[in-house]
Amino acid sequence: MFKGLGGLGDMAGMMKKAQEMQTKMAEMQDELHNVMVTGESGAGLVKATATAKGELTALDIDPSIFNGDDKEVVEDLILAAIKDAQAKAQERAQEEMGKLTEGLGLPPGMKLPF
Repeated sequence: MFKGLGGLGDMAGMMKKAQEMQTKMAEMQDELHNVMVTGESGAGLVKATATAKGELTALDIDPSIFNGDDKEVVEDLILAAIKDAQAKAQERAQEEMGKLTEGLGLPPGMKLPF
């Protein structure tokens, strides 16, 4: 059908794939708000739950760690749990993006959106 147009036939196919990918990326971005990850610290004494977009949604603290003398330790555990949840959220988002870009022939590790 596009024989006489040289490389334009390939260009049309590429544009269609790019459009499909853009639609899939928008859907994936919406879905990442529903994917939950949980980070923890202190052997599970503090747990932070976040969406795969990195939005903190819950914090669970075991009451056994509440001792007035250990305020700094508790604060450190909370921060560590939140950072763990954020790291897991980033990892999960990258996994989902990798699934989306698998069929595009992009170099491994290429991050999208640019």
